[in-house]
Amino acid sequence: MQKKHAFESSQVMYRAQELLDAASNRYRITVQVASRAKRRRYEDFDSIDDPHMKPAVRAIIEMSDELTQPEIISDVRS
Repeated sequence: MQKKHAFESSQVMYRAQELLDAASNRYRITVQVASRAKRRRYEDFDSIDDPHMKPAVRAIIEMSDELTQPEIISDVRS
């Protein structure tokens, strides 16, 4: 039986590449994704939003959304 994921692996790879292309330092963006994934893992430990999506994948998707849709960040900060 094959599991259905919210995002296809090719879509996640494309978004990760967007992040790497936009970053001035590949190491720094990798550490930022890992830190966000770790933080989200412990914040959402009891949450059952999407148990099939790994924290690192979720971090990549969120960060690429913030990169391509800056209005997301401005809505949160205002």
